[in-house]
Amino acid sequence: MEFRLLEYFMAVCEELHFTKAATKLGISQPTLSQQIQLLEGRMGTMLFRRVGKKNYLTEAGQTLKEHTLRIFHELEQAQTEINELKGMQRGKLRIGCSGNHLLTRTLLSFHMKVPGVSLSILELTTEETKQGLLANKLDLGIVFLPLNDDQIISKELYTEELSLAVGLEHPLAGNLAIRLQQLDTTSLILFPEKFLVRQMIDTYSLEAGLMMQPIIELSTMDSIMELVRLGVGATILPKSYLIHLNDPQIHVIPIVDPAPRKEVGIVYRKEKFINTALEAFIRELILTYKPLSDEVGNE
Repeated sequence: MEFRLLEYFMAVCEELHFTKAATKLGISQPTLSQQIQLLEGRMGTMLFRRVGKKNYLTEAGQTLKEHTLRIFHELEQAQTEINELKGMQRGKLRIGCSGNHLLTRTLLSFHMKVPGVSLSILELTTEETKQGLLANKLDLGIVFLPLNDDQIISKELYTEELSLAVGLEHPLAGNLAIRLQQLDTTSLILFPEKFLVRQMIDTYSLEAGLMMQPIIELSTMDSIMELVRLGVGATILPKSYLIHLNDPQIHVIPIVDPAPRKEVGIVYRKEKFINTALEAFIRELILTYKPLSDEVGNE
C-alpha cells in the first residue's frame, strides 16, 4: 500500500469533509475522492459513510485510522532515531580525566561503534576538570569523587585503589603487601599537593600518624614512573594505571590496613544538553567499568 494513500485517508479523517481535506492536501476534490475509492477497493470495504451533508468513519475506517496513527508514530520515531544517528556521525567530544589510562578501553570500543565523532582527551587535575566543565570548555569529566558543586552532576563508575610501585632492585620489591607505616623512611616520588591522588595519600598518611615528605614531586604519571624504573625512589599511584602499564621493570605492591580507596566517576554540568554522541560515550564508559565495579562489590 502506498504511504500517500494513508496520508490522504488521514486528511479526510481529520476534516470529515472531502473539499476541505483536498484543499489542505493541495489537490482537487475529485482526485482525493478517487484516491479514497482506490484505498477502499484495496481494503475491500467502505471507510467513510455520508449521512446528509456529513461524512462519518465506518467501523472499518475507525480501525484503519487507529492502525495508521500507530504507523505514523513509528515512522516519526524511526526518523528521530535516524536523525540522532546522523548526529553521531560527526561532532567532537571534549573530555577531561585524571589519567588517560582510564579511557583506553572505552576509546577503542566507542571509536569502533561511532567512528565519525572526534575525541579530545585532556589529562587534568580534578579541579581543572571541574573548571573546564563550568566554563563549557569540556563536555565530560572522569575524576575522583566526590566533586562538590551544585552545578555538577556525578555518577559513580568504580572504586579506585592506590598501590605502591617500586623498581625490581628496590629493597621493598619482595613484599607481597605493605602498610603505609612501613613507608616512613622510603624515598617517595609523588604528585604535587594540588592533585587529588596526592591529597588521598596525605589524608591516609595522617590517619596512620605519618607525614609524607616526597623527595621529588612531578605532575605526570609517566615522568614519575621513569624515575621509579631508574631506582630513584618508590611511588604511590592508582592501581588501575599500574596494572594498565604492565611493566616488567616495575613491582606493584598492594597497600593494606587500610587500602587507600576512592570512587571514580563521570561528571558533567547540570544544564549540559546530553546529545546522542555524549550519551553513547557515557553508556560505553559504564559498560567498560561495570566488571570493575562488580569485582569490588564482591570483595
